[in-house]
Amino acid sequence: MPFEWMTDPTAWLGLATLIVLEIVLGIDNLVFIAILADKLPAHQRNRARMIGLTLALLMRLGLLASIAWVVTLTAPLFTVWGAQISGRDLILILGGLFLLFKGTMELHERVEGNAHAGGGGRTQYAAFWQVIVQIVALDAVFSLDSVITAVDMVQDLSIMMTAVVVAMIVMMVASRPLMAFVARHPTVVILCLGLLLMIGFSLVAEGLGFDVPKGYLYAAIGFSILVEACNQLARRNLARGAHALGRRQRAAHAVLRLLQAGREGRAHPEEVAALVADTGEGPLFAPEESTMIERVLAMGERDVRSIMVPRADMVWLDVRDPRHVVLEKFALGHARLPLCAATRAMCWAWCICATCCRGCPRRGRSTWSTRRVRPPT
Repeated sequence: MPFEWMTDPTAWLGLATLIVLEIVLGIDNLVFIAILADKLPAHQRNRARMIGLTLALLMRLGLLASIAWVVTLTAPLFTVWGAQISGRDLILILGGLFLLFKGTMELHERVEGNAHAGGGGRTQYAAFWQVIVQIVALDAVFSLDSVITAVDMVQDLSIMMTAVVVAMIVMMVASRPLMAFVARHPTVVILCLGLLLMIGFSLVAEGLGFDVPKGYLYAAIGFSILVEACNQLARRNLARGAHALGRRQRAAHAVLRLLQAGREGRAHPEEVAALVADTGEGPLFAPEESTMIERVLAMGERDVRSIMVPRADMVWLDVRDPRHVVLEKFALGHARLPLCAATRAMCWAWCICATCCRGCPRRGRSTWSTRRVRPPT
């Protein structure tokens, strides 16, 4: 009977152990799928993730179904410098070289900051099926290692297939949160790429006949993850401390720190990012304030004549001007005009609208409302 092992407690223990081992062996596969899927547009990433994991499941089930052929892969094919090379060794060497190549290229793109850079500053994504082909090649390497591990642990084919299916379902459920976590934390991507480089090197070494203890490999991975966890915790505490300030004060801190670039005491970029993090509380500044800040920041790109108006070209208001002259000057389209008395040597105030001036029919002169006149600044 195919499932007669279900009444054997030791078989259940072996199944649980194999499931855990399959999940551990599949994490690196899952991480690399997440990194490759991140090269696609957002609406295609989940599709690529599901296709990649489904192909990995089908590939492992197919290898388990042809278990007799998988066993023959361990038979030596030829000898190089005294080392016997089998079909499994060839696959491990090619897969390790593939991991080293892809990991190096991805790491270079991330370090240079052009992971999605295209021409003209536009975002450029990879082709969908190009990413799928890379995922299939990756699945082939990790599936073979996973299947051979399963064959070495248990002898019942149904136990091996059950463990593979359960482990893959767990990874499918965990893949979406993992992709979201990787997208939110770029430093985690760098860490994962470094770990994949280490795994690729170990695969090449194992294919060449050098024994690399898995315990050392997993200890290095665990230590790296622990260091990164401490790093993420420190960033979380930094962001929490920044959010203790008011939003406007936080934005002011960020601007001041950015202006202090190159001086002693300047803020770390991550601190600035934490200070201006969006909390979903609505607009931080009023539209008028935002416009003012944008104009101030863009002032350095303008020449002097575009900012300052020569005195001879300005339109002035004289306190002695009759009302119709005042209205004619405001009809030119100015929002406010300088107000002077007899001479333009000094600006008394800024007249902000035509209603500042009220006509006086008896004297033929204008009177000025102080409510709408602003002192010069």
